[in-house]
Amino acid sequence: MQGNLKQGIVYLIGAGPGDPGLITVKGQECLRRAEVVIYDYLANPAFLDEAPACAERIYVGKTRGCHHTPQESINRLLAEKAKQGKVVARLKGGDPYVFGRGGEEALHLHHEGVRFEVIPGVTAGFAAAAYAGIPLTHRDFTTSLALVTGHENPEKKMSSLDWQKLATGVGTLAFYMGMANLPLIAEQLMAHGRPADTPVAVIRWATTPRQRTLVATLADVVEKVRQAAFKPPAVIVVGEVVRLREQLRWFDDRPLFGKRVLVTRTAEQAGSFGRLLEAQGAEAISCPVIDIVPPPSWEELDREIDGLEQTDILILTSANAVDAFFERLRACGRDVRALHGVTVVAVGPKTAAAIETRGLRPDLVPADYRAEGVVALLLERGVAGKRVLYPRAEIARELIPRELSAAGASVAAPVVYRTLAPTQGKGQVLAALEEGIDAVTFTSSSTVENFVAMLGDDAPQRLEKVPVISIGPLTTATARRLGLTVAAEAAASTLEGMVEAMVEYFSRNPEVRIQKPE
Repeated sequence: MQGNLKQGIVYLIGAGPGDPGLITVKGQECLRRAEVVIYDYLANPAFLDEAPACAERIYVGKTRGCHHTPQESINRLLAEKAKQGKVVARLKGGDPYVFGRGGEEALHLHHEGVRFEVIPGVTAGFAAAAYAGIPLTHRDFTTSLALVTGHENPEKKMSSLDWQKLATGVGTLAFYMGMANLPLIAEQLMAHGRPADTPVAVIRWATTPRQRTLVATLADVVEKVRQAAFKPPAVIVVGEVVRLREQLRWFDDRPLFGKRVLVTRTAEQAGSFGRLLEAQGAEAISCPVIDIVPPPSWEELDREIDGLEQTDILILTSANAVDAFFERLRACGRDVRALHGVTVVAVGPKTAAAIETRGLRPDLVPADYRAEGVVALLLERGVAGKRVLYPRAEIARELIPRELSAAGASVAAPVVYRTLAPTQGKGQVLAALEEGIDAVTFTSSSTVENFVAMLGDDAPQRLEKVPVISIGPLTTATARRLGLTVAAEAAASTLEGMVEAMVEYFSRNPEVRIQKPE
């Protein structure tokens, strides 16, 4: 009688070389339904976050002082988990069938009668060359390509390769894991007929913000690598196509390439800012210094929601206020129809966009994306006798209520959210500073105040050589009051404005750079 276990399966998934965007859609889908994830070294551990929280995660790679789990043990583990009826994701860097030993694992699963699927990945050689601006084939240079492992099975030696054919019979050569054997590679290629002036590119940490590319020739590549202290992991590309790099480089030519930027926004909001930074080449280091939490009581806001028919103007000055207001509107059994006849004011384009996701387009957006802009715009239109609802943060300036009340409006300003310092924030911030960062960003006075409170009195000294980027005048004033030097301030108080300010700052100060960890 057969057991009741469901039939298990193993997905051999290529995760690509490091850029999380390079995993395939199918690979991501398989990972998201995995019950067991078996992985070794990954250029980007963020891939593990795609698996369900309840999935078992098993590391089979090298750890300090320990050897790599033997391949035979990995093979047995894959089959064992699948035979238990599990959906197993075998996550491998690059492509599982290109120097990834995926073929060995697949053969073992076949012999054990275990179902498996292979999800191809972007292999390191292809990705490294593309991100370095090097087409591996080009009809004006070569139409042949060879992929060679520079670190073969320990029982073999690289000298057993057919160097004559590699040297003269193939246009472009891509060597994987070849740094330790680079002297042998260069020597053998030249000895078997490859010209000494053949260009060579050594690409380290490909597709990540830490990518570095060294260009040399077969004759001098070993010495240049030694002088530059280049270390693994790296891909070595040999061939005339390397000459195209200066014309075709795009990844490491972006204005913020390689910069490590500390993002202090909330964990929920860090992603949008991080994507803007990464588009310019930076590495966004998320270290939230504020948490958004509800107010102690919703009583005041609920009372205002109940009387929305008498409200003339609704002012929203942040995406947090938008979320809190509309979620509470729904909790009170109402929706956007309750705002019929109410003039909705957004402080700026981001807040306006947040309002539009709720099915409502704001009526007014000032040109000056600050409370001052909101006040000026409403005073120009006239507010005498108007009833104004201003859902706000617990810590907020009194400018809007004060100025509008003075102009004859009746203003209700219920607290709809509070900002607190996260309990684990200090450790994250200190770790990031220890590793080295090129800039720290502040998107509100609260982020500055919490950051300084976390670090204590020596916060100004810790940031003495780190450029501080501010979203606007109020945040800048807070930073200066707390002893920080602001390097750049956004012309427009938006995330895009901050990125533009950062690009401009580093273009004027290219020498400003923090030493990166290896």
